[in-house]
Amino acid sequence: MSKLRVGIIGTGQIGKHHIRKYAEIQDVEIVGVCDLRQDEAARVAAQYNIPYVTTDYHELLARDDIAAVDVCLHNRLHMPVTVDALEAGKHVYCEKPMSWTYAESKKMYETAQRTGKKLSIQLATIFTPETHAAKRLIREDYLGKLYYAKCYTYRRRNRPFVDGYGTAQFVNKETSGGGTLLDMAVYSLGRMMHLLDAPEVLTVSGSAYQETGMYPDRREASGYNVEELGIALVRLAGGITLFLESSWAIHAGEPEGDYLMGAKGGVRLDPFTYFTTLADMEMDGTFDLKTADWRWHQVDPLYEAYDGPQKHWVWALLGRVPLIDTARYALRVSQITEGVYLSAQQGREVTAAEIEQAPAGAGR
Repeated sequence: MSKLRVGIIGTGQIGKHHIRKYAEIQDVEIVGVCDLRQDEAARVAAQYNIPYVTTDYHELLARDDIAAVDVCLHNRLHMPVTVDALEAGKHVYCEKPMSWTYAESKKMYETAQRTGKKLSIQLATIFTPETHAAKRLIREDYLGKLYYAKCYTYRRRNRPFVDGYGTAQFVNKETSGGGTLLDMAVYSLGRMMHLLDAPEVLTVSGSAYQETGMYPDRREASGYNVEELGIALVRLAGGITLFLESSWAIHAGEPEGDYLMGAKGGVRLDPFTYFTTLADMEMDGTFDLKTADWRWHQVDPLYEAYDGPQKHWVWALLGRVPLIDTARYALRVSQITEGVYLSAQQGREVTAAEIEQAPAGAGR
């Protein structure tokens, strides 16, 4: 294929964002779009010269001129549509989170493995220069044995809808399945799973809160019933401990950001800093990532395949680079977030086996 031919399922806020990104990639052609709102789907299609519009995604999947679909729906619709697409012989790129429960995420992953079709989850933080730099330091053993990770996603007061942006569907578990743990924590956790190569989860001890005030009319209109703060301590295989704090709203200043620590050194992802000891002196090292990123683009013709998740997805399906296994990382993230909800409900640490056996939506 000279171009990847794709279909878009969902033309809401996220769908429009994905379409804009595809429009910047010359190696992809959007063949059709699908949305229950035919008027909006038709408007978006006309804006981007997309020839085919439907309100039934099965009709899109039936087209033999489409190799892949992009699922841009609410969290609780990710699994059924993705599974249908994989079974129909399409590769699938899906917006984060993988799904609202670990069981559904696992079904998506296993269906991709069984059908032999590629599945990728939108984890944009994996494709930043800071993540590339951290991966190079790990690969060349500048960190040594990895044993502690800290993951933060932070908003002081910026909950969807109730604080003034986005739609009510983001804060109602009937459509979103959860709050900040599914909306924001997945980015930090997904990047850390990439850097750690997704070690097995052993136990999770977590808490979830919705405590800070909000406009009463917005609370009532949205039916707000998801968490605005999630906290967890996760034990991973290989003696690794992971700490997580993810907030939509919290009475606190901005944290220092994601860290990954090893026996030889550690990194802070933003701003990117390397910590180590040289000649018996503690050192905080900074890097000229802007120049390094420019040079890597000049000397490696394939490096641009890692500029962003959608370009990487397209180039991988065109056979130019191996596909980063974001589905495996997202599956592990789903297991951790499910563990936080379950632990918060039980008021105790939970094991991987308990997460595996938990009913869908436990703790929410």
